[in-house]
Amino acid sequence: MSATPLAGLKVVEFTHMVMGPAAGQIFADLGADVIKVEPIGGDATRRLLGSGAGYFPMYNRGKRSICLDLKSESGVAVARDLALQADILIENFRPGAMDRLGLGHAALQEANPRLIYVTEKGFLAGPYEQRTALDEVAQMMGGLAYMTGPPGKPLRAGASVIDVAGGMFSVIGALAALAERQRTGKGAKVAAALFETTVYFVGQHMAQKAVTGKAAAPMPARISAWAIYDVFETADSDSVFVGVVTDALWEKFCALFDLPELWANLEWRANNARVQARDRIMPQVRARLQQLTKAELIARLDGSGLPFAPIGRPEDLFDDPHLLASGGLVPVTLPDGQQTLLPAIPIELDGARMQSPPRLAKAGEDSSAILAAHGYFAQSIATLMESGAVA
Repeated sequence: MSATPLAGLKVVEFTHMVMGPAAGQIFADLGADVIKVEPIGGDATRRLLGSGAGYFPMYNRGKRSICLDLKSESGVAVARDLALQADILIENFRPGAMDRLGLGHAALQEANPRLIYVTEKGFLAGPYEQRTALDEVAQMMGGLAYMTGPPGKPLRAGASVIDVAGGMFSVIGALAALAERQRTGKGAKVAAALFETTVYFVGQHMAQKAVTGKAAAPMPARISAWAIYDVFETADSDSVFVGVVTDALWEKFCALFDLPELWANLEWRANNARVQARDRIMPQVRARLQQLTKAELIARLDGSGLPFAPIGRPEDLFDDPHLLASGGLVPVTLPDGQQTLLPAIPIELDGARMQSPPRLAKAGEDSSAILAAHGYFAQSIATLMESGAVA
């Protein structure tokens, strides 16, 4: 299979922030030609500071950029031309915004019945659908923040997990519609939303309540399914996560860390008994593991079959030997010319990693080329540029 399985697929996106761009970036890494439509002057996401400073380079590499004034008739006409020649359109603006521009699904479907129209919103159809939502709103409302923080202190996850996952569900829906189009010749409207994405994530906790009759406790206060499934301090004041998730691994764990007194308790050789005795087991385990440095602990665990993880930070991943060796990080040139490495989509096809071109387009960098490829003559392009409808 090709490392660019979606080569030849044309995607046009009217997006900003994370959810929409993430969907477009996945398509770009899979080989599609993705055109990002930006306002004159460029997507405001390019200029975010603080925690938003990484949004644009992470989720917009490998795309081509055109800047359009969608408040002008000429700008809207160009946008319509792009949509009518596209296989997939992605948009994540407020409900009704694309309809008001004449770029909604109903308006475009008649002229391009093969178009797969992907709309990303805060909520799917229902009483909440006109509300504005962000990743944080969805996490708070959908139960994820409650499950992440300690009791009484809801805490959003440390990354834009709902935005990104919502983008992923958008891609899944679009690919399903693409498969359906091969059979019927007709496109479809695909909708994904932040709130419903969050609810899907916490579905395991809803099921836990249904199965046990007891509401799930926030993760910091949870009763784990395993007695040893925690972060342990090391002798050099670092930390490592270790999990013992089967009875066979319990035997291996006791031998690996010289804990014959724990293995001698026959009752504890069954997982559920260990969970019930966690308060007796954990102090002994913590004391033993804290005798070892982080490096010593990892050396024992590596290759043992026991789940473990040093506590990594995002900045550590630039130098991660596994990511560097496996193609998990791809080169990207930032707008200021700086070279960096950013994560590829986490997929292999027939052993090959996929990645879009490493360039990160400047705002409007490809406007003329895109117009020419869509049938505009040089004089028409010049006129559009002079009028300010295109930049």
